[in-house]
Amino acid sequence: MTAATVMHLPDDARDHADLVRRFRWEVPAQFNIGVDVCGRHALDRDRIALHYEDDDGSAATWTFHQVQARANALSHALAAHGIGRGDRVAIVLPQRPEAAISHVAIYQMGAIAVPLSHLFGPEALETRLRDAGVAIAIVDAESLPKVQSVHDRLPGLQHLIGVAGAAGARVLPWDALLARASDAFTPVATAADDPALIIYTSGTTGAPKGALIPHRALIGNLSGFSCSHDFFPQPGDVFWSPADWAWTGGLFDALLPVWHYGLPLVAHRGRFDPEHACRLMERYRVRNAFLFPTALKMMMKDVADVRGRFDIRLRSMMSGGESVGETLLGWVREQFGVSINEIFGQTEANYVIGGCSSVFDPRPGAVGRPYPGHRIALLDDTGAELPDDALGEIAVHAEDDPVVFLGYWNNPEATEAKYSGRWLRTGDLAVRDAEGYYWYRGRTDDVIKSAGYRIGPAEIENCLLRHPAVANAAVVAVPDETRGSLIKAVIVLTPGHAPDAATESLLSTHVRERLAPYQCPKLFEFVASLPMTTSGKVQRRLLRDTPGSPPKS
Repeated sequence: MTAATVMHLPDDARDHADLVRRFRWEVPAQFNIGVDVCGRHALDRDRIALHYEDDDGSAATWTFHQVQARANALSHALAAHGIGRGDRVAIVLPQRPEAAISHVAIYQMGAIAVPLSHLFGPEALETRLRDAGVAIAIVDAESLPKVQSVHDRLPGLQHLIGVAGAAGARVLPWDALLARASDAFTPVATAADDPALIIYTSGTTGAPKGALIPHRALIGNLSGFSCSHDFFPQPGDVFWSPADWAWTGGLFDALLPVWHYGLPLVAHRGRFDPEHACRLMERYRVRNAFLFPTALKMMMKDVADVRGRFDIRLRSMMSGGESVGETLLGWVREQFGVSINEIFGQTEANYVIGGCSSVFDPRPGAVGRPYPGHRIALLDDTGAELPDDALGEIAVHAEDDPVVFLGYWNNPEATEAKYSGRWLRTGDLAVRDAEGYYWYRGRTDDVIKSAGYRIGPAEIENCLLRHPAVANAAVVAVPDETRGSLIKAVIVLTPGHAPDAATESLLSTHVRERLAPYQCPKLFEFVASLPMTTSGKVQRRLLRDTPGSPPKS
């Protein structure tokens, strides 16, 4: 199967309307992610799949042929230990070759991958391993003790496979398992609608739910992925993202689509460091990057004169997960020479809105326009479609859209609540302008209702970030008897600025002069860092529970 068989994306489109009009999906009845992202490229023994390094100083380059041989051996090993079609296998690993190999192996045998962040604690792992009914978990030395501590409470978890020397009681060693297995494997024929993986929502509010993702979802991501990197692939493209492969952002915005096109991906195991990120992009001649706004803010704060100090030659950059804002857009243009193509999506329906700067200009503060093949609307509380300039919930029309998930694992009630008819409700608020650009305003549960106004936090956060005293900001609501809610701004200051009343007054004036008076924060709190989920999103629910400065009149 070639890349051209799953969709037609006109790379000579004149504008957004032309791009959408000429696009079409070509989803085959049978489709398997493992075969698509690796098996069909492995015949070329020299095609590079992965440039890998870690904080210990080790580095390696893997071809698709090498990845496929190891994945074939792992498929045999999993089958020998009882894994068959539809069985769940957890991957509790950071960015490393064994994680990517595990994905290929699980998909091609018709089993279901359950990627889980290596940063999770024991309780978070136990909840997800139990809910998914995981039979085998693949772990490294960091995640092994956490899984072992809850193993006895998970009777369904039959075996652990230890990577990179992770060893102990009831742990099967990766190297020994694969050494005994054949490196030839015949993939299972899967339908495009068959389940491929369960990704647990990050749980910024409420309990995490397991989104069951079909094989076809990879196809559904491709129009957005290609557009957001200005018609990826182009000759010489090399991709890098620090996004964790346990999440939609790391898998469907990086690893899987890059390998769908048979191009090299740079992977790094270790903590994100702004200076090292620049060296990594320089060393591997990275041309395409996906960086969360949080990572870009760290780079903007900690790395001086990127353009002058590093030979980085990016062709495209995508960002998403949190609002990008005008400040970051300007800094990236100045230091990297590219426009950020911001995107919007979620685990249940990823990569549906965004930018494509080679076809239509990005607008600071807007997440972009609907990508080809996705029908998007704004809904009110009753499920009715809203006109331009009205604040509503972003919704994706599920019919005939390959990106939409199958439902929540073992949770039909939550699945039903996700829909209004055929519209999948995202829980995210936006306004659409007359030219079809969507302007993100926050989560439905983050909207601030104060003195009769409905206020989204994103616009205020972006305004605060334009002030030189602010390194990062999050805006939340706190209860107030008179107004219903007050706006609280939680601020990470740049060096040289004091967390005092004078700074509060400065920031209040800054917002009031640029937005509406009712959007000005009444409370301020200064912190060293914002609480983040393991997928890089601000945990606003934690910020609501902390006090701020006294209300301002």
